[in-house]
Amino acid sequence: MWKQATIAAVLAAGPAVGHEDIADQYPQSELYDKPVEVIPHVWSAIGATAPPTYENSGHNNNLSFIETGDGVIVINGGASARLAAALHDEIRAVTDQPVKLVINENGQGHAMLGNSYWADQGVDILAHEDAIAVFEKDGDFILQGMQGYNRDKAEGTRVAVPNRSFSDREVIEMGDVTVEVLHLGPAHDPGDTQVWIPQWGIVIAGDIAFHERMPPIFAETCTSCWIETFDGPFTGLGATYVIPGHGHPTNMAQVTRYTSDYLKDIRAKIGEHIDAGGDLAGAFYVDQSRWSRLDTFEELATKNAGRVFEEMEWE
Repeated sequence: MWKQATIAAVLAAGPAVGHEDIADQYPQSELYDKPVEVIPHVWSAIGATAPPTYENSGHNNNLSFIETGDGVIVINGGASARLAAALHDEIRAVTDQPVKLVINENGQGHAMLGNSYWADQGVDILAHEDAIAVFEKDGDFILQGMQGYNRDKAEGTRVAVPNRSFSDREVIEMGDVTVEVLHLGPAHDPGDTQVWIPQWGIVIAGDIAFHERMPPIFAETCTSCWIETFDGPFTGLGATYVIPGHGHPTNMAQVTRYTSDYLKDIRAKIGEHIDAGGDLAGAFYVDQSRWSRLDTFEELATKNAGRVFEEMEWE
């Protein structure tokens, strides 16, 4: 009965109020919050929906793991070696199965910097080839950024590049579970990776999907490509449960509303602005009030508008 209630809550989940403003929900651990079992055998430690800080130890994304019956698969290395070790402590508390594989959802620091801990445990680390290229190029800079906010909590972290790569799809057979590691197409970040478990109907989506915090749009992001990937192969998975890159587990309706619908709305607003002869300075002020309830709205809304203008100006 408890599990049925939990799943019902997941499917009904909407944006959490005030989550961005809570500095640390699990003060006895380096983790921002204690892992929860989303469905049987799939756990996630939900990070803050705020920028990385010393208080949240850089745990502002979701660190998930899967019990397969013959080992554990971890999704995301974490933002530091200490954060990865804290996650490992929680894994040991719920299962005797050893961690056999870590999957990085992209090449960002909170996905890859904790790889150094897992590499020291002798665990294989898998990432998309484009994410690896980013981390190889920018890893030292990413590490320095983490050291800047995390100070003593950065101790023991070093750049550790994944030792396994894939391009489009890699199937992992482990224990009782078949896991499909996918790169469905261009989205939020180079090498965005989705972890799909068809037999359980759950996708650990990474940063292709948002619903509690505003999707960040980078200078290199192609928003039209992101929409195409989201509305096409990602939606085509037919997932019942979605663990996004940031925010609580939810369903496809929620992440569609706050990802694909948001991207379409900002592109439509910027398109109207361009058609009316508007310039970059004016683009920052297009109306995004519909999305103001999302965490990080204040930090990202104007930046997103400017980047979409620069993208669409030459389309």
